[in-house]
Amino acid sequence: MATPGTDGRVALVTGASGALGAAVARVLDHRGYRLALHYTSGEDRARKAAAELSGPSTLVRADVADWAATRDMVDRVRAELGGISVLAVNLIGTFHTCRAALPDMLRGRWGRIINVVSPAGLLGSRGQTAYSAAKAGVLGMTRSLALECGRFNVTVNALSPGLMATALTEELPAEVSATLVARTAFGRMGTPDEVARGIELLLDADYMTGQVLSIDGGMSIS
Repeated sequence: MATPGTDGRVALVTGASGALGAAVARVLDHRGYRLALHYTSGEDRARKAAAELSGPSTLVRADVADWAATRDMVDRVRAELGGISVLAVNLIGTFHTCRAALPDMLRGRWGRIINVVSPAGLLGSRGQTAYSAAKAGVLGMTRSLALECGRFNVTVNALSPGLMATALTEELPAEVSATLVARTAFGRMGTPDEVARGIELLLDADYMTGQVLSIDGGMSIS
């Protein structure tokens, strides 16, 4: 059932072929949004994610590291579903997707941008200096956009997930997995659905912007 106030608004989820992207799509679908599910690879997984939804959705493929491809993708979403009100960006292509989708939100004077970031951007990561610096840059962009867009009733926040039980983490060596799990307060990995529930808070928080919501089982404070 649609959540009161969504009015069939359009949400674009990038990285929807991944476990977290698919979980975010389910949250938005439950709240009555019309969904555009982006993928770069993993078309079968993206189609599976779309098949789990009850409302209108469309699949869009694009290399979001390329500006022209991202702009064309957003144009297609706009033509098929309407202007974008919610943007959930999963790790890559943050600058291009925000640049392409933001005009719809400014015109409509309402929007939610949720950038999924890496804990490495907050805490640093040994052996990943360049990666950590890039992700810290996304946080800076998130905060700057928040200041620029607030007067249009557009909030811009970041969601920082911790260790999740996915196909990727199943490939970790047992000793590495055990070390990481030991850093959580709960002694276990989270699930994509647990992390995706943070999206609901960021959708409803009218007076919260430029913030990072960490859903990591306490790993960031250990």
